[in-house]
Amino acid sequence: MNNLSKVKSILVKKTLKLDCGKEISNFPLAYETYGRLNEKRDNAILVFHALTGDQFASGINPVTNKDGWWNYAVGPNKAFDTNKFFVICANVIGGCMGSYGPSTLDPNTNKPLGTDFPVITINDMVNAQYNLLEFFKIEKLFAVAGGSMGGMQVLQFVSNFPNKTKVALPIACTASHSAQNIAFNELGRQAIMSDSNWKDGLYEEKNSNPDKGLAVARMAAHITYLSKKGLQEKFGRKLQERSDLKFGFDADFQIESYLRYQGSVFVDRFDANSYLYITRAMDYFDLTKKFNGNLSKAFEKTKTKFFVISFTSDWLYPTSENRDIVIALNAIGAEVSFVEIKSDKGHDSFLLDVPDFLNTIKNYLNATFLELNETRI
Repeated sequence: MNNLSKVKSILVKKTLKLDCGKEISNFPLAYETYGRLNEKRDNAILVFHALTGDQFASGINPVTNKDGWWNYAVGPNKAFDTNKFFVICANVIGGCMGSYGPSTLDPNTNKPLGTDFPVITINDMVNAQYNLLEFFKIEKLFAVAGGSMGGMQVLQFVSNFPNKTKVALPIACTASHSAQNIAFNELGRQAIMSDSNWKDGLYEEKNSNPDKGLAVARMAAHITYLSKKGLQEKFGRKLQERSDLKFGFDADFQIESYLRYQGSVFVDRFDANSYLYITRAMDYFDLTKKFNGNLSKAFEKTKTKFFVISFTSDWLYPTSENRDIVIALNAIGAEVSFVEIKSDKGHDSFLLDVPDFLNTIKNYLNATFLELNETRI
């Protein structure tokens, strides 16, 4: 796996009881920050990453030497303006960029935990990251924000800690994982576990890696992040560096080559067991379960201002599922705004250069920060 010597982390000494019933303590939580925390400590935004993200939301990831996953959105004068806000992003527990996860060494054996790592949930991820508020001595965040699985964490955070953020931005997400999305995740997990190099999750200590299975999992998932129109316009039936079909099973079409490339580069930066655990956490996510199917009750104790965002071409977490969140918030009289951004880039729209989306967030955050500060004065 990657060299994590350049990763910042805190050691969470408190005992965290997981939803599976197990308890963990003295575990690492890796994080990164952007911007500066002001004297009042009221300009902090906690950003939650999606399935294959990490704490390096902006700039250059010092481990992979690649751009941060939200480079379009986080930085000076960007949507999350680090000239104004202090942005914190952590690697979720279960991840593979320095936080407690399957690749963490077991102190008793000095071997990676592998599948001895406990099954975790979105709730567990959020409760672990809450420790960052204490670490930075932040009484209340200005905002929490995230897309996809990051949006699920936003919803869970506000439900768990109703008075700890002024603003919440759940983007392109859902309050409970659908059967379709569980099916896609199961396809990816089976691809990994069917790879002979997976070795029941003990591949690291046996010097192997289920890279073929993980690549296929990534290829399958990547299709769900795009839109039919976007794929057709970008690739259509264009051939890959050839004038005619080769009548074989090499990559005749550009889309085949593109997917194979996406799979191959993914295995260099991500851990297969982490993929299993994090997709499982997403599938277990159902914010209504604790409240007898009533989503409104998950938020009835909060005064947080919500801004829910969806995209027209997102069929993985469609506008209808985002609108259900808005309806639940309206039912309890919560302060909520909603916008559907027109984009042909599919679910990945929140990660890409979509000016309407980025400008909408920037204007909303700047106006709300000014409004809340004026109100307090």
